Amino acid sequence: MTATATPMTTPIERIQNLMRDFTIEVTPGQAKKVEAFSDHLREGCNVAVTFLPGSDYNETIETAKRLRDEGFVPMPHFAARSITSQAEFEDFLGRCVNEAGVDSAVVLAGGVDKPLGPYDSSMALLETGLFDKMGIKQIGVAGHPEGSPDINDEMLKQALAWKNSFAERTDAHVYIATQFVFEAAPIIAWDKALQADGNKLPIHIGAPGLATIKTLMAHAKACGVGPSIRFLTRQALNVAKLMTVSAPDKLITELAEYKATDPNCGIDKVHMYPLGGLKRSAFWSNAVVDGQFKMKSKGDGFDLTVDLP
Repeated sequence: MTATATPMTTPIERIQNLMRDFTIEVTPGQAKKVEAFSDHLREGCNVAVTFLPGSDYNETIETAKRLRDEGFVPMPHFAARSITSQAEFEDFLGRCVNEAGVDSAVVLAGGVDKPLGPYDSSMALLETGLFDKMGIKQIGVAGHPEGSPDINDEMLKQALAWKNSFAERTDAHVYIATQFVFEAAPIIAWDKALQADGNKLPIHIGAPGLATIKTLMAHAKACGVGPSIRFLTRQALNVAKLMTVSAPDKLITELAEYKATDPNCGIDKVHMYPLGGLKRSAFWSNAVVDGQFKMKSKGDGFDLTVDLP
């Protein structure tokens, strides 16, 4: 668990501390539209590469290799239910390591109702021992702040306990990666509930990048994040706001305050989902890391504003 209480820091420094070393992700399809990742990201940035249902894992490998060649740290997704066989899994992971220098992975069940092969969960992949055998040093596992449509709460607790146990017997550093969220209060309550259940894994909280309310609603519905949909629906009651670009300013400000003032806070860093495109989300994130933003006082605290190009 992260002990990071720093009461003497300023609000700006607290936000910078939370956003420092942020990670971001890209789909292979999005990657093809990016001329050079260095136009948007800084060398050494950790970039997750998705493996979406129905896609070809070879495209994930190709994107990971390109990221490594351009000076970034690729973190390919391994979606258990989309892997058709043990041989395919060994080929997928082996080529990621050998061709793209991968030593970080994100291991998920994947958004497929019926497994296409022998693996029905992320735990089934982890139990193979292949990640340790291949020298993977960092593994992200799924966390569900808003619950899961596929797993009930009791099963989520059992999975969390298993993942904590796995972290003690693997050579890799294990952390929890979450879907994107919109409100801080439920996330803080969720983190405290995980602590009560004995969680020791650091949390990389998902934040939505810059996108219109309409785009965010479409992604939230596709990902099944129910409470977030309700939050967005409240924002969209004013139809004029549907095409307004939204930034995760309030979310980041409030989580930064929590991280800075609660020594038991389990939130370690932020993972950005560039739902409205890599360019805008990366610019916003880098500006926040650099302190290139303004703070304005609100009735319930502070809000941050980044001047976009």
